[in-house]
Amino acid sequence: MTTSELKVPDPHRLSKVQAFCLSSSPYEGYDEHAFVEAMKEVTAWHIEKNQFYRSLCLLERFDLDRIQTLADLSLIPSVMAHFFKEYEELSVKTEQVALHLTSSGTTGQKSQVFFDEWSIKAPQRMLDLIFKYYGWVTPDQPTNYILYTYETESDSKLGTAYTDNYLCQYAPVKNVEIALKMQGDGSHSFDFSGVLRALKSYEQEGLPVRLFGFPAFLNETVERMDKLGVHLKLHPDSLVFLGGGWKGKAKEAISKEALYQKVTKVLGIPNERLRDGFGSVEHCIPYVECAQHEFHQPVWSHVLIRDVQTLKPIESGVGFLSFVSPYMTSMPAHAVTMGDLASVHHNCPCGNPRPFFRLIGRAGTTQNKSCAIAAAEILGGKS
Repeated sequence: MTTSELKVPDPHRLSKVQAFCLSSSPYEGYDEHAFVEAMKEVTAWHIEKNQFYRSLCLLERFDLDRIQTLADLSLIPSVMAHFFKEYEELSVKTEQVALHLTSSGTTGQKSQVFFDEWSIKAPQRMLDLIFKYYGWVTPDQPTNYILYTYETESDSKLGTAYTDNYLCQYAPVKNVEIALKMQGDGSHSFDFSGVLRALKSYEQEGLPVRLFGFPAFLNETVERMDKLGVHLKLHPDSLVFLGGGWKGKAKEAISKEALYQKVTKVLGIPNERLRDGFGSVEHCIPYVECAQHEFHQPVWSHVLIRDVQTLKPIESGVGFLSFVSPYMTSMPAHAVTMGDLASVHHNCPCGNPRPFFRLIGRAGTTQNKSCAIAAAEILGGKS
């Protein structure tokens, strides 16, 4: 879909949203005024179109006219991401829903997120621009893939599988090996033998290899290969792009630095080609590590840190990771607070002018399971 074909649900009511979200550079040319105006426009949209959000704004005595600056965006009522695990809320008609994704894997509560065409295509375009920015769009280079994600049925609504398969468009697919094989009872198991066979074959073939998905499974792969004494030298243009975090395996998790060192040692992929990504079905703006392994916020998003007790924004320190972005028109997730704990920083040595955040951990209970938690249970033999 071309930029000219990508339209908001109501071009008259959401013209500022469309203009702002279709900016062409992911990290440069940031326009604060345009961002604020787009946020005001999409907030007014959800107040009008969604009864729940309208009631929330009334409860918080929210006055849209008070939103004048970037700092004022913290006043926009934010919805906890956990809310979408319990309730289905639309700001568009059901016939306008183009895609329905869920956040969980084989177990746990599932966020039910509904996208109109704009709300899914706009962040996909953003990811396209970010991959282009980093030089990862290689249409003339056939590539082999390892997907550390769930093997799904053809009509699956699982968000992580959808994302990982979407990522295969940036380099032509030669072969694909999916690491989490579906069993006859609908559960999944980690197919280390299949991954190892594929990696050995890929090394012999000599094409670049892209490994996408949960870091816990990549770690399991390189750990077991190292113990077996199997070290490979994959093509130097290979790429690791992780997502989902360790979450339920936090006690067993190692630092990204340690994981990256093992990947370079066992698979021969250089450090600058090892990246992590952050995102969720509730907030699809892509956050991609730079060469310094920091999560920069693109121009389409503003990151807030909220106090864990009061949910008020804090200028420094650790708190709940909260996002505001005008792209989401199908559901009132334009201002959303995650269960992740993080801190915001500035002046990255990589030269990217945009602020970045660092993930500290995840708040919540065992009932609040994400895709990564469900995946981690498979590694723990709980599938």
